[in-house]
Amino acid sequence: MREKLFTGIILILACFIATSLALSAMEKKKTDDLYKQVELFSDCLAIVQTDYVSEVAPHDMIYGALKGMISSLDPHSQFMDPETYQELKVDTEGKFGGLGIEITIKDGLLTVITPIEDTPAWKVGLKPQDRIVKINNELTRDMTLTDAVKKLRGRPGEAVNIAVLRESEKKILDFKIVRDLIKIKDIKDVRIIDDGIAYIRLVEFRENTAQDLATALEKLKKDGMTGLIIDLRNNPGGLLDAAVESCEKFVEKGKVILTTRSRIPSQNLEFICREKNPLLDIPMIVMINDGSASGSEILAGCLQDYKRAIILGIKSFGKGSVQTVIPLSDGSALRLTTSKYYTPLGREIHGKGVIPDIVVEEGKIELAPKDDLQVDKPQNIFDELENKDKRSKDGSDKKDALTKMKSDNQLMRAVDVLKAIRIYKGAKK
Repeated sequence: MREKLFTGIILILACFIATSLALSAMEKKKTDDLYKQVELFSDCLAIVQTDYVSEVAPHDMIYGALKGMISSLDPHSQFMDPETYQELKVDTEGKFGGLGIEITIKDGLLTVITPIEDTPAWKVGLKPQDRIVKINNELTRDMTLTDAVKKLRGRPGEAVNIAVLRESEKKILDFKIVRDLIKIKDIKDVRIIDDGIAYIRLVEFRENTAQDLATALEKLKKDGMTGLIIDLRNNPGGLLDAAVESCEKFVEKGKVILTTRSRIPSQNLEFICREKNPLLDIPMIVMINDGSASGSEILAGCLQDYKRAIILGIKSFGKGSVQTVIPLSDGSALRLTTSKYYTPLGREIHGKGVIPDIVVEEGKIELAPKDDLQVDKPQNIFDELENKDKRSKDGSDKKDALTKMKSDNQLMRAVDVLKAIRIYKGAKK
């Protein structure tokens, strides 16, 4: 018996040693392959320095090589020189000069994720999924994201000409857009729009978004909120932490908000709700479209998984990867995709998007102009004018808000769904 046991231990040790040696050999082969490729790069660098037609600074060659190397990984990873890295820092402060669009590389083409509301790009009519094919008459073929951002930005007041392919219309459209100072307000609109149904337009997730959202919810509670619509259409995302903290306002404490999975399992993260008093008893609709990306997909996907909200609109953009900014010694930096994020039920968003529970295509309902004067006899014109002035003073803001709502078919459907939920609950009671 002892001999068999001893023999078994020897076999296990032999297997362990063989496996370790095999792994060591594999690691050694990987290291050797890496050194060979670095040597190849070094040879090319030396040849360019000695034989190229004109002298090139080593700094420029190294930067060019780094840009090419990182851009070959995926559209969201990039090497940033010190100037570009500084621009990124300005970006996160919520104020910068430019057109007001979020862009990415998709299918090899420079693509608009979304125009930011009330910016120059929004006002001229750029749309999500527009493909930018020219910037100031220069074709964007093979243009990196970094180079495109530099060309699109400039001093406020200066114009930039861009041509876009709008695949839905099979047209090339030309736009002349005057750059402006872009100031981003994370929450754009907070109000009761119809019979206790509240509306929040969430434009982007920034540093103070969660706190601003909490303030907005408190105000709406005092105003008699019985249902809530959160509008995430054309919300390109923003800060991951801000999106997670916003989710916490509507999810039970202790539940998973999202998980991130990276190449190294020990770096996987799980975000758990810490909110002590979340809003759980109000029916909700979350509106999305193809300009809803990243952080807005986190919120929509989380609330959809827990059936906390009905998702209404069209499929979101599908940007579900996490980029980590890694500063380098000379003031430059890497923005590197280090993980992808998943909804509480494990759904991957990257490249797939969030599918709405209720699909409602975008469209605008044009309301026929209405003459407010209701005069049966010419002699009564002055009475009618006095009444019109009184109506304007008493409820013009409410009327404008209602008119705006009625021209938005997705918003009208959201209101209808919340009213139907209210009727159903009332019938059950």
